Amino acid sequence: MKTMKQLNIAVAVVVTVLIGMLGSSEAQLQMNFYAKSCPNAEKIISDHIQNHIHNGPSLAAPLIRMHFHDCFVRGCDGSVLINSTSGNAERDAPPNLTLRGFGFVERIKALLEKVCPKTVSCADIIALTARDAVVATGGPSWSVPTGRRDGRISNLKEATNNIPPPTSNFTTLQRLFKNQGLNLKDLVLLSGAHTIGVSHCSSMNTRLYNFSTTVKQDPSLDSQYAANLKANKCKSLNDNSTILEMDPGSSRSFDLSYYRLVLKRRGLFQSDSALTTNSATLKVINDLVNGSEKKFFKAFAKSMEKMGRVKVKTGSAGVIRTRCSVAGS
Repeated sequence: MKTMKQLNIAVAVVVTVLIGMLGSSEAQLQMNFYAKSCPNAEKIISDHIQNHIHNGPSLAAPLIRMHFHDCFVRGCDGSVLINSTSGNAERDAPPNLTLRGFGFVERIKALLEKVCPKTVSCADIIALTARDAVVATGGPSWSVPTGRRDGRISNLKEATNNIPPPTSNFTTLQRLFKNQGLNLKDLVLLSGAHTIGVSHCSSMNTRLYNFSTTVKQDPSLDSQYAANLKANKCKSLNDNSTILEMDPGSSRSFDLSYYRLVLKRRGLFQSDSALTTNSATLKVINDLVNGSEKKFFKAFAKSMEKMGRVKVKTGSAGVIRTRCSVAGS
């Protein structure tokens, strides 16, 4: 018969194995992962952003959007950065055609490769860059544990099917976020990133000119706001290039203005308006608007940390690409 000590050891081993199976990827992400292998990695990234973000303050929004789009396809593995000669990579998908910041990330990668070859992943660079860029523009900070490894598969169809388009209704948003382990509160908070940055008429023209077979203009869009957009910005259904602020008048400030506009039916996208069609998400918005900016920053940070852990590759999974745009590097 086994002794009590032997039984306790056996139970401990089983529990350890189960924990490893259930949360191995999260367990292997850690703060300051590169402390020994590349001790200046995070400083190199933050310094590069501090030195360049003021020349292009509008870059913060594309970088956080890039992080979001990366994590929603095969997890946060840097696959959104991969170029494809056949035009079949994630960055060729409709939701990513207006993404910016690829060259910025690649330049940071080159700096890191000079100091610490084959050490820092492109996936971690995206995650750290998104955070540091938002902080540089006066937005919230959040913890970014590192240790992600890169994927080598990047597929247009997967990006199209998994990244929530701006035309999403509530059901679509809920499903796509749930697929990533994100709840309705995360949906509202992560949508709050629309408080900075710009989009294009192509992302919302149908709301103005071709909403449905029976209604030309989206009835959930404030009529005065719609009239202003038609007169001064998106003057036709075919306008695909005119730039629009997602949070007019406050598009460079990370604040609660976006949510106030959503409640006034002046959210730019159909997906913004969709947040008010569910009682749970509407309550979250009202709680945020009636609360402090500090409270919003804290909640936003928590959801960003959660998103940054979505289906990450760690340990023996994935690789460290030496060039972020090249799958086989």
